[in-house]
Amino acid sequence: MTNSIDGPKGWQARAAAWELAALSFRYPGAELAGAVASGEWAAAAREIAAALGLALPEGLGEGLSGRSGPGDASAEGLRPEATRLFVGAPEPACSPYEGVWRAADDGVRALLFVNPHSMGVERFMRSCGLGRPEGTNEPLDHVATECELLEHLALRAAGAEPPEGAPADADLPGGSPAAAYGAFLEEHARAWMPRFAEAVAAESRVPFYRDAAAFLGALVG
Repeated sequence: MTNSIDGPKGWQARAAAWELAALSFRYPGAELAGAVASGEWAAAAREIAAALGLALPEGLGEGLSGRSGPGDASAEGLRPEATRLFVGAPEPACSPYEGVWRAADDGVRALLFVNPHSMGVERFMRSCGLGRPEGTNEPLDHVATECELLEHLALRAAGAEPPEGAPADADLPGGSPAAAYGAFLEEHARAWMPRFAEAVAAESRVPFYRDAAAFLGALVG
C-alpha cells in the first residue's frame, strides 16, 4: 500500500480500507449483501482507492447490483460461493488462513490453531490487547480477522482512544500503533495475502469475490 499519505486522514483511510476488506471476506450476511447490491461496496472501494493511491481494475463493481440467479448480490446468492471458496467440503478452494499458506511454504502439514504462524498471529494480537471474541472458535489468522487487526491499529495511529484495558501506545509492538501496523503488515499480511487474493481472483465464479480480491490485492501490495 502506498505510504505517501501521512497524518490522521491517511490513517483513517487505511482503517476504512481494512474495514471494507474484513467485511468482504467474512461469511456474507445482510450487511455485505446490502452494500454489494446497492453499489455502496464498489463506491466505497473506489473512494478508498483514490484516497490511498491504489490502482483498481477498470469497471470494478459494474454489474454487481441487480444480478439475479447464482452468485447474485443477496446473502443467499453469495453464501454458496463463499462456502466453496473459504469453507469447502472437504477442503476450501482458497484457504482463508495464514497458517495454511505458510505451512505450504514450509513444506509441512497445516494444523489450524497450533502451527507456528497461527500462534504468532495470536501472540501479536494479544500484545495489542485483542483476542478471540467470546463464543467463537476460529483461528485468529483468518484473513478477515487480520484485516480487523490492521483496521484497529490504523484507527489508533489516527488518534482513536484505545479500548478499555488495551495497552498504551508505547506498549504496542514497536512502541507505537504505526510501528505495530507496519510490523504486522510486513511479518504477516504481506507474507500471504497477495497470493490469497490472486487465488480468489482466479478461482471465483462470482464477480463480487473477484472484485473483493482485486481490492485486497491492491491494499496489501
